[in-house]
Amino acid sequence: MGNRPEIKVGIVAVSRDCFPESLSVNRRKALVEAYSAKYDANDIYECPVCIVESEIHMVQALEDIKAAGCQALCVYLGNFGPEISETLLAKHFDGPKMFIAAAEESGNNLVQGRGDAYCGMLNASYNLQLRNIKAYIPEYPVGDADDCADMIHEFVPIARAVYALEHLKIISFGPRPLNFLACNAPIKQLYNMGVEIEENSELDLFEAFNKHAGDKRIPEVVKEMEAELGAGNKKPEILTKLAQYELTLKDWINEHKGYREYVAIAGKCWPAFQTQFGFVPCYVNSRLTAQGIPVSCEVDIYGCLSEFIGTVISGDAVTLLDINNSVPKDMYQEEIQGKYDYKLTDTFMAFHCGNTASSKLSSCEMKYQMIMARTLPEEVTQGTLEGDIVPGDITFFRLQSTADNRIRAYIANGEVLPVATRSFGSIGVFAIPQMGRFYRHVLIEGGFPHHGAVAFGHYGKELFEVFKYIGVPMNEIGYNQPEGVRYPTENPWA
Repeated sequence: MGNRPEIKVGIVAVSRDCFPESLSVNRRKALVEAYSAKYDANDIYECPVCIVESEIHMVQALEDIKAAGCQALCVYLGNFGPEISETLLAKHFDGPKMFIAAAEESGNNLVQGRGDAYCGMLNASYNLQLRNIKAYIPEYPVGDADDCADMIHEFVPIARAVYALEHLKIISFGPRPLNFLACNAPIKQLYNMGVEIEENSELDLFEAFNKHAGDKRIPEVVKEMEAELGAGNKKPEILTKLAQYELTLKDWINEHKGYREYVAIAGKCWPAFQTQFGFVPCYVNSRLTAQGIPVSCEVDIYGCLSEFIGTVISGDAVTLLDINNSVPKDMYQEEIQGKYDYKLTDTFMAFHCGNTASSKLSSCEMKYQMIMARTLPEEVTQGTLEGDIVPGDITFFRLQSTADNRIRAYIANGEVLPVATRSFGSIGVFAIPQMGRFYRHVLIEGGFPHHGAVAFGHYGKELFEVFKYIGVPMNEIGYNQPEGVRYPTENPWA
């Protein structure tokens, strides 16, 4: 999957000059050996130039890790550490950074072998705050070589997401459809995160699409689509137009990404799209998302941003779904009750017209968009990819700017149940513990729109750290509270 960075973390050990430098040297070597034994050694780079004890050492280390192509930094307190030099290193490194500290190794070596990094981490964190420097600090940032190797490994997807956001351009087409103010949000917060945005008219897109008529690459893309759909290719007559549209979007990306490394798209899909283009873009959206280029529906810019973050963290396709409808009681009683440990209010159905990657559907068929076909000729609503979403772990989440330009988010780990939906579209039966309360006191109370991003796996821990790093206030990150833990807006007598 392309369109996401590969991260190399530069490990720089630091030492307070009144502590033995050998502590930091030997502990850094042990850390690198531990990481290389457990994980991909290409993820890390050991800075061999010096142990940072002074500002001069800091400059030397900074130049070395930059020359080595490191996109992320790990400041490793092998002992107490020089609070000024180590935080200056973080200040001048242009990329995501983390701080971790070495634990003491043995009760038999607590005189010359005691490093006091447990104490030094407190000074480091205070100095980071003094200088307004953002850095990732693990939940418990002190450990032996194996522990610290695990911390760096957990940092890698977080660093990928933070770096990617600073090099992302979102390309949008057209204003949101009528009655979709829920997808409208101020773009100022994008710039605060370092994200660029290029807003275009859907007329610009239509012009570009028409210029791709007869493109010699279309037959090859059609073959790819036929192979992917297999027996689900129920609308072969529409594939040529869909291939033309896919090439239009890819060429637009190449011509408009400018100086940015990564791209995501907030696309228009109705109401005039079908009658003018002659199809719906759902299947193309699913294909690009599967290739690592998330495409949101209904010009949902923050939905697109959320999808991109999920793609970078998981290294896998994501999707954007409506938090759509309740599970009927009879269906719950027949298919879920007694089989899975969920109440009726823990379950719901998430749906979209047909934008989910084929690899994330149990089976798929190319169909027409039933909702749109209620008011339009069926032949202009073809292009959806329908099927039940694959069962398994998921994370439902969203990053959002509010109407008054504040940034907030939500995260909930859950699962897609292996229950037939008996419905249409890209759809699944979802279960999230305490969903009913989460729905009322986070989603509704927080003013979140109906679209949620879905990553396939449990990534709540990583998403939480990314949201913290990019500046979402702690009280603005909602999650599904366990039973017995009351939301601030929850009626205590309910």
